[in-house]
Amino acid sequence: MTRITSDDVRKVAKLCRLEIPEDDIEKYSNQLEGILEYIAQLERIDTLNVPPTTRAVEVVNAFREDTIVSSSSDVRDKILDLAPQREGEFFRVPKILSE
Repeated sequence: MTRITSDDVRKVAKLCRLEIPEDDIEKYSNQLEGILEYIAQLERIDTLNVPPTTRAVEVVNAFREDTIVSSSSDVRDKILDLAPQREGEFFRVPKILSE
């Protein structure tokens, strides 16, 4: 595998419009080289009989039937009664927009 040179790091930094201090160039060069070595290691893994997946753990949706449940509860009225002002089946609030 080819070595990532300091010039390569400078070129990529320029393309990305990044200002990298000169004393960090060698450190980033070594880090990028390590990343590419790891990728090369992954490329050597035999995945011929492994089915493609979109995630490591399969996620399954739990569906349920949508059913209307009618209740004779008066929760709506109880909640509306808690408001400072009520107008029929709605909360009455102060006007915030001018005409």
